[in-house]
Amino acid sequence: MRRTGHANLPLHGGHAPRWLFNRMVKLANAITSIIIEEHGSREFLMRLSDPFWFQSFSCILGFDWHSSGTTTTTCAALKNAVRPEEHGIFVAGGKGKASRKTPIELEYAGKFFDIESQDLIRASRLVAKVDNSCIQDSYQLYHHTFIVDENGEWTVIQQGLNNNSGYARRYHWSNQNLESFVEEPHTGIASPSREKNVLNMTSTKSRSARNISLEIVCEGRLQEYTGQRTLYNYNILEMPPHHEIILSEKDLQVFQKVYEIQPRNYEELILVKGMGPKKIRALALLSDLVYGEPPSWEDPVKYTYAHGGKDGYPYPVEKEVYDNTIQFLEDAINDSKLEKKDKLKALRSLKDFMSRKRE
Repeated sequence: MRRTGHANLPLHGGHAPRWLFNRMVKLANAITSIIIEEHGSREFLMRLSDPFWFQSFSCILGFDWHSSGTTTTTCAALKNAVRPEEHGIFVAGGKGKASRKTPIELEYAGKFFDIESQDLIRASRLVAKVDNSCIQDSYQLYHHTFIVDENGEWTVIQQGLNNNSGYARRYHWSNQNLESFVEEPHTGIASPSREKNVLNMTSTKSRSARNISLEIVCEGRLQEYTGQRTLYNYNILEMPPHHEIILSEKDLQVFQKVYEIQPRNYEELILVKGMGPKKIRALALLSDLVYGEPPSWEDPVKYTYAHGGKDGYPYPVEKEVYDNTIQFLEDAINDSKLEKKDKLKALRSLKDFMSRKRE
């Protein structure tokens, strides 16, 4: 059974001070080394894909527990700390411009570990496309970190920003036990709250809508339904607002390109250049309007944290699980090769964080 919870991640400006970031890198190196040495890189990647473990990891490194910078700064510290030749893992991507370098960095990782880099690059593109286009939740991606080990196992941590609310949402992925990129693929999604009217094409409930979307473009029937240009909402009482979609000539050219390519599945469909949120939404609406197969409009953020919230919402903190997490991190610090001064600071930080969460 999936456990759920919530956390607020408000957007905080500025950067982590250099004195703090340098220590974060040092501690990240120590904890990463211990976990990989004791449990292997596969286990470390799985833990990073758990939203709450990642949150705890960030807090013990010393960053603000409730800030959107938790994601970007922790991933940056991890990228600086990890050495492929020592840890057997490679960290690619990052925030903003750094995220766009992911394919080049994954090519290097493939050569370094002697694994197929094109599979990694395809996975990177897919997870970004899914979270930006197949889940339309008003959060625009600006951070993408791809972590891969020498065996080709990987974890992805992405983050998007809602400009209206000023809050961030974090998406976690792992290829361990991943059966599909387009159906319930996440290991967790961390967000301050659930959004309304979220188009979720990754839901099991959207399976028929995905199949019909593919059929519509592969059979060249789109213009037959849209009257060349416009999609109108024929059932306004049962569907969220803003369902009139104007398709431009450029949009129709993309659909024509899809028709010529004939993608074999929904994954190949969304990877076609130009298949953005508007066109994915248009096909989803047609699935409902013409065939009576609606997509899901439920926000997938309900699959998030493992430890609950201090106010008992959505349920009380599981203290035993929480204490096990704290104990694990405390043991990791005690067993590390950190200097005594830095070790005491890390333990003090963990103690303060634990006290705040138990208030």
